[in-house]
Amino acid sequence: MGDRYTLQEPHNPWIKSTPFFQGLPDAIVELALTHLVTRTHPANQVILLENDWGGSVYFIFEGWVKIRTYNLEGKEVTLNILGKGELFGEMAALDEVPRSTDVITLTATVIGSMPAQDFVKLLHTEPLAGVRLSQLMARRLRQVNRRLRLRESDSQSRVADTLLFLAEGQGKKARTGETEIPNLPHRELSSLSGLARETVTRVLTRLEKKGLIKRDQESICIPDVLALEKMIV
Repeated sequence: MGDRYTLQEPHNPWIKSTPFFQGLPDAIVELALTHLVTRTHPANQVILLENDWGGSVYFIFEGWVKIRTYNLEGKEVTLNILGKGELFGEMAALDEVPRSTDVITLTATVIGSMPAQDFVKLLHTEPLAGVRLSQLMARRLRQVNRRLRLRESDSQSRVADTLLFLAEGQGKKARTGETEIPNLPHRELSSLSGLARETVTRVLTRLEKKGLIKRDQESICIPDVLALEKMIV
C-alpha cells in the first residue's frame, strides 16, 4: 500500500538528511512532495527495469538498492549501491527516454516515488535543486572514473577501492571515529570490483587480519580510511 507523504508526518527527518533537499525552502519542498507516495519493498524485488519508460523519480527512505546492468557476455554488472538519502531514476525523468539500468532492492526498503513532472518542475522553480542534482551527478561520475582507472590494478587495490567507494556514498561515522558501511554479500562486492567472489573473500580476510577492517553480520567497519587508501597501488 502506498501512503501520501507530507512534511507534517512523524517520519519527516529523512527529508532533512537527503542531500538533494538540503537548503531548499520548506514551502518549496512541501509543494514538491504533494504527490510523493511511499512504499515498502522486500529484498530482491525489482523496482525498475532497463528500457522501462520513466514516470517517477525515487528517494530511498530506508534500506539498500543496487543499480545493475549486463555486459556483452550477459554477465550481471553492479554499477552502484544506494542507501538512505539517495535518489535514482532522475536521468530518465530529465531525458524522457527509457531507463538505462535495473534497480533491485538488497534489503527490505522503503522508497518514495515522485512523479517525474513534479521533479522537473522543482528543478525549474528552485535553482538550488538544480545545483544539488548537479553535485550528485558529478560525485557519481568521479566515483565511476576512479573505479575505471583501477580496473587493471591488483585485487587488493580493487577491493580496498570498492570499500572506500561504499564509504564515500554510504559510510557512517561511529562514535569511535570509525567508518561503518553495510556488509554486503560477497557476490555484490565481486560485481562492484570486477573480481571473482572467492578472490573478494580472500582479500577481505587479508584486510581484516591486517586490522584495516572489522566485520560483523551487519556492517564492515573501517578504523582508518587513510590507512585503507594506502593499500591502493
